[in-house]
Amino acid sequence: MRAPVSAYIGLGANLGDARSTVLQALKAIADLDGLVLTGQSSLYGSAPIDAGGDDYVNAVAEVQTRLSPHALLEQLQSIENAAGRARPYRNAPRTLDLDILLYDQLVLNDDDLVIPHPRMRQRAFVLRPLAEIAPALVERAHLQSVADQAVWVL
Repeated sequence: MRAPVSAYIGLGANLGDARSTVLQALKAIADLDGLVLTGQSSLYGSAPIDAGGDDYVNAVAEVQTRLSPHALLEQLQSIENAAGRARPYRNAPRTLDLDILLYDQLVLNDDDLVIPHPRMRQRAFVLRPLAEIAPALVERAHLQSVADQAVWVL
């Protein structure tokens, strides 16, 4: 059996009752076999970036997991699908988006998964909640580079 590792998951939603959806997704993540939810940020609001639609509700979860990165992705996609996630086009509004931001110290780039998440350092709605629960993982320069993006605690 593999040893548990720390992983960080970004959560976001902007369709329907986005706040409730993100809270339900946090519970669904906590209920997954093979991991333990060890931390979660506050909920944050953010305006869409490179997309239209309503403001987003965002959060970051920290987990300890024995799941492989691809098995974790599969479990997260099943939570998204249960929430009615559709992918009609890139950056479409979404009922729920779950992204693996970091998985221990792993660097991975294949057809299905890129870790660290390729745009996480360009998104205040990821960096602010990540810095709340794991400040050592977020460089001050990265936070300063996204300071112009509107993000607020809900």
